[in-house]
Parts: sequence; C-alpha cells; structure tokens
Amino acid sequence: MTTPNADEHPRDAKSDKGVELIKARLKHLPHAPGVYRMLGGDGEVLYVGKARDLRNRVSNYAKEAGHSHRIARMIMETADLVVVTTGSNAEALLLEANLIKRLKPRYNVSYRDDKSFPNILLKAGHPYPQVQKHRGAKSQAGDYFGPFASAGAVNRTLNTLQRAFLLRSCSDAVFAARTRPCLLYQIKRCSAPCVGRIDESGYTSLVEDARAFLRRRTSTVRDHLKSAMLDAAARQEFETAASLRDRLRAISVIESNQGVNPETFEEADVFAIHEEGGQSCVQVFFFRGGQNWGNRAYMPRHDRAETPADVLDAFIAQFYDDKDPPRLILISEDIPDRDLLEEALTTRAGRKVEVLHPQRGEKREIIERARTNAREELLRRISESASHARLLEGVAEAFGLDGPPARIEVYDNSHIGGTHAVGGMIVAGKEGFLKKEYRKFNIKNKEAAPGDDYAMLREVLTRRFSRLLNDETAMRSSEGEDRGWPDLVLIDGGPGQLKVAEEVFADLGVEDVALVAIAKGPERDAGREHFHQPGREPFRMELKCPVLYYLQRLRDEAHRFAIGSHRAKRAKSIGVNPLDEVPGIGAARKRALLHHFGSARAVANANLADLEAVEGISKAMARKIYDYFHAAA
Repeated sequence: MTTPNADEHPRDAKSDKGVELIKARLKHLPHAPGVYRMLGGDGEVLYVGKARDLRNRVSNYAKEAGHSHRIARMIMETADLVVVTTGSNAEALLLEANLIKRLKPRYNVSYRDDKSFPNILLKAGHPYPQVQKHRGAKSQAGDYFGPFASAGAVNRTLNTLQRAFLLRSCSDAVFAARTRPCLLYQIKRCSAPCVGRIDESGYTSLVEDARAFLRRRTSTVRDHLKSAMLDAAARQEFETAASLRDRLRAISVIESNQGVNPETFEEADVFAIHEEGGQSCVQVFFFRGGQNWGNRAYMPRHDRAETPADVLDAFIAQFYDDKDPPRLILISEDIPDRDLLEEALTTRAGRKVEVLHPQRGEKREIIERARTNAREELLRRISESASHARLLEGVAEAFGLDGPPARIEVYDNSHIGGTHAVGGMIVAGKEGFLKKEYRKFNIKNKEAAPGDDYAMLREVLTRRFSRLLNDETAMRSSEGEDRGWPDLVLIDGGPGQLKVAEEVFADLGVEDVALVAIAKGPERDAGREHFHQPGREPFRMELKCPVLYYLQRLRDEAHRFAIGSHRAKRAKSIGVNPLDEVPGIGAARKRALLHHFGSARAVANANLADLEAVEGISKAMARKIYDYFHAAA
C-alpha cells in the first residue's frame, strides 16, 4: 500500500472538494484495523488501502497539501469513502489483497492473473489410480503435486511419469470400456491395467514409486529400478531389463532438465523483481520436493513512483489470494510489511509460513538467478513493446487511421464442406496477442447453404457486434479508453467478404470501426496479398515491409485459431458414442454390448432377440435399446 508523501502538488477546487468529503467522513471512522475504498463519481473504485488504525491512516488524505501528484489526483476524483473494519491487521491485509485483485483499482499496484496453476493429481478411490493434470479447486480425492509454473512444465513431468512408471492417464469411463490395450501400451507408456496386463499389487507398486519420485525420493526409486533391472538381466529376461533401463533414463532426463535443485530447502516460492523505466517484472520460481517445477514472469501495473519493495509487497499479497502458500517464501527485496504478510499467510494457510529476505548462501544465489531472469524478461518486453508500437503506427498509416489501433480484431471461418463450421476471432493490442479475448462462434444458421462463407461471416459479425452494442461495459469510456470495442477489424477474404462486413455494420449502425479485408495473392503466395478497404482501390504493400509481415501474422493466427476450433469440434463429434445417449446404459453394459456386437453401429442395427442374448442385458433393457435406435431412425 502507498501512503502520501511530501511532494507538493497544487490545489484546486476539485481537490478541495475531495478533501472536504474525507474530512466529513473522518470523524466517524474508528481507531481500528480495516480496509478503506476511495470511490469516484461514477462509483468506480479508485483505490483500496489497509490500515492498522483507520482514522489515523485516512486522516493523511485530509491534509490540504503535501501530496504526490498521484495521490492528489486520487483525492481530487474521490466522491465517496467506504470503510470495512476487520478483527486484525492480518485480516485487513488479506481483505485488501482480495479487493484489489477483484476490483483492479486504478491507483493500486495490480496484476493480471491469467489462470490457476496446474497440478498433478494421483486420483484415489480406484484400484488402479489415474494420473492427470488438474487445475482449479482441489475437490477430487487424491494426492496433489504442484503447483507447476506452466502447462508445459506439468506436461513434461506427466510424460516422464508415463515413461518411467507406466501409470494410466485415461478416464475411469474409458478404462471400464476398454477390451484391448491402447496405443500407450504399445509404445510403453502404460502398463495396461484395464485389460489385466498388470495386477493390482504390481500397479500399486508403480504408484508408490511415482509418489516417491514426486516427493524427491528419487534415489530410492532409482535404486529400486536399478536393482530390478540387474535381477532381470541375471535371469536373462532381457526385454524386462531393457524396459527398466528406459524407465531409469526417463527419470534422469527430467532431473537434468530442472536446472536449479536446491539443497537447503525442499519447498519454497521465490519472488524476484527488477524495475526499469517505470516498469517492473516479477519472476516467480516454484520449488517442491527439492525440485524446480518451473517459473513464470509477471508484469504488475503500478505507478512509476512505487519502489520495487512496495510493488513486491502488494504483488505477493494478491498472488496468494486464491493460492495455498508454501512453507517458505524467498523475496529479493525486504518489503515493508514482511512480518504482517507472514502473519496473514500463516493465518490463511493454517500452518507456519515463513517469508525470508536472505543475504547470503544458496538461497541468495537462487534469488539472484531469479532476478536475472526478471531483468532479461523486462528488457525483452520493453524492446518488443517499442517495436510493436512502431508496427501499430505503420498499420495506422497504411490504412489511414487517426492513430495507432489499441485493439484489432481478426475474423476467419473454418469448415469441411459446411460441416462443423466454426468462426474464429482473435484479438491483438498494444501488448501483442490478447489470447484471453479470443472467441469462437459455432455457426447456428441452418438456412444457409453448406459452406456459404459469406453467410457464416455475416452471422459471426452480427452476433459479435450486436453483443457489443448491448453491453455498455464494452463501449469506450469518455476518455477514449478501450473496453472491448475494436479500432480495426480485419477480415480474411476479398471484396465479397468486405461487402458483407459493410452491410452488417450498416444494419447495426456501427460507424467508428475501420474495416479491411486481406485477400491472398495469386497462387496464395505470401507477400502478394491485396488489401481492400471501403471507398478505396485494392492495394498491395511492399515486399519485406514489417507492417505486411505483422498483418500476415495476424491473419495466420486467426486461421490457426479457427481451424483449431473446427478440428476440436470435429474430433468431439467423432468421439461421441451413440450408446452414451441411451438411458440406463452405463460403462459395464456398454462394454458388454460392444464386446458382443463389435461396434455401436452393429448394436443400432441389431434385432430385439440379438440384444436379449447379450449377457447383462435384460429383456426390458433390450427393448429400451431397440426402441431408442429405431425411434431415432
């Protein structure tokens, strides 16, 4: 949290009004810990702060001078003050972090949390436990290992678990329905417990080895596998020995790829910050079981006047708002409220959490390595941002826009002969591709001819911009701040697609969005694209022009996203089993029917007597199955 400082700022009538409001509320505030919110005239939360003593803290804002420019501006905009008391300072810190993360006030340090971190889950409640990637609440029974910094890190570890311990990754439903080993068994990534290629005690031994590996007892696992390999070789069971050798290699590969594996602690999160040019990057490293489970970079939003220690203090409190903290947290800066943060995280976790700012030794070396990563990432982002800004200026010049577009939306469709048609929208802005803003549109128009690209584009644009027009939060603010409304729309296509887009915009009354269609060149050659704009002759850009390359990237990303969505939809439809829709058919009956008839199509074509002959299928169930398929026909 930032408090006022002594930098002078000139007063005006508006700031006096804010000061008077705060003074009026001040006499009603208690001398107690809590959280206060400064609200603007439109109800927007401007700032959230915590206090050991609410009246003393808020009284700082009631002074008529001596504020920094940022604090003075906040006071000037303040139209209301809301206060919540808490039972302790630690509760105030936790509530402040929660409100900042949820409300994202303009004058607070805040960061965008993309999604929860993935974990590895060894499920319980089944004789042959499944290993899988897991995100979100830990509501399923089993052992959780994590967090991992990224999906890539957890996927690499899952791949190793499959190769080294042959654990199944299929769902319980697939496991129950299998009648022969899957491909993973053939490539030695699964022990095939579904069809009895390993008994329960043997599989339990594999699970225990995997659990020991994830808890860093790798030497025990390695010794066990090495001993079993030598015994198999002595018995001249060379195929078994080779399999065990491959499993040992898989463990060695992931250990060699982990980089830093600490000796002085087993479980910790490491936070290091680097600040330059008024921007900051925070690198977070995750260590569990003495293993490095990856790192992630964050770019928190904050005022230029904030110190790295203040930014890190606010960042860590928000970071653990919805995550379980480890027993040890290492930080690169000695933050001002370290003891309070430690108390709050201990309260939240229900166990001791230690926050350290080490000065020497292995812990300090790891922090410095994380700080180096933060510096390199920040410099890379600054460099990319500068070059990206020049590209957006080039886009504005090429298409005659008033200024660099803050938000670009690109549209493309994908289908095969009109089936499983999907429209895709990707979004790019000042910071590059905004993947959280991507949208897919399942084409719903049944009246259009299959494969009618114009009709599909019309539907996608109509749905998208109708929703924007109906959503007040998506409209631009009075200061021109972008809130979901695009400055430029790019269409993958030619004059026909452009005409459709113009008609949609005219019907909806959309007038302030630039439209451009990108038509592929002769023989679909990249670099020979023609650009079409309303009221302008088609034109091309110079080969090797950076702006052309950038627009090609946008077009290709839209194509990738659209075709990926189409393939996912098609794959989902391929995997649908008609038997899943029959009431009363569970995994056991489905397996019996498939084993007897060989396919779902054969079940659908079977007569009533044949269905009654299947073991486990009663006459009533046979009649239900027969009626289902013949009524559907």
